[in-house]
Amino acid sequence: MSTARGYFVSFEGGDGVGKTTHISLLGDWLGEVTGREVVLTREPGGTELGSTLRQAVLHGEDLDPRTEALLYAADRAHHVATVVRPALARGAVVVTDRYLDSSVAYQAGGRELAEQEIEDLSRWATGSLLPDVTVLLDLDPVEAAGRLGGPPDRLERAGSDFHRRTREAFLRRAAADPDRWIVMDASAPREDVQAQIRVDVAARLGLTPAVPAHHPAERESP
Repeated sequence: MSTARGYFVSFEGGDGVGKTTHISLLGDWLGEVTGREVVLTREPGGTELGSTLRQAVLHGEDLDPRTEALLYAADRAHHVATVVRPALARGAVVVTDRYLDSSVAYQAGGRELAEQEIEDLSRWATGSLLPDVTVLLDLDPVEAAGRLGGPPDRLERAGSDFHRRTREAFLRRAAADPDRWIVMDASAPREDVQAQIRVDVAARLGLTPAVPAHHPAERESP
């Protein structure tokens, strides 16, 4: 008997918005609700090669925007081929911290490369694999920066205009594809945000868990 295809969930947003926390909480919950294996991963860095590329793009020497975009695409191609697609094929739930939408937001929005070129590059690298649902944790970049600890990486120190353009790019993508995207106000209390994420992800994936039906933390996309 063939195995049912798994579920693919991605989280997007700037650094400091709470992706790590909410991915962990949602992953635990999805495992309980579905009874499936849950794979938590990230880009870049979800593979051994990805860890090397992550070090290069975030903590290495300065890179021109095109080189940066190609390194992210190489990481994504390897990540999808070795982690994401095999997990989905065996029926697992895959939850990733960043996916191709980050490249469009950061390299096209932030770095101001051509958006369609970055979109096409990422689609080619992944064989056009898209998440079933994408959760955008939206937060003012100034507030998000205040949550960060430790020395900033290359993207974190790119400047306020860069992060403003990146946030705007995420929101544009979410508004253009509301069937895939869920936009959450990441400034709301963590418990409220997580509760609403569960409600909306369950609805998008066709799950029927017993979860609260209130909507305290969702905000309409502009």
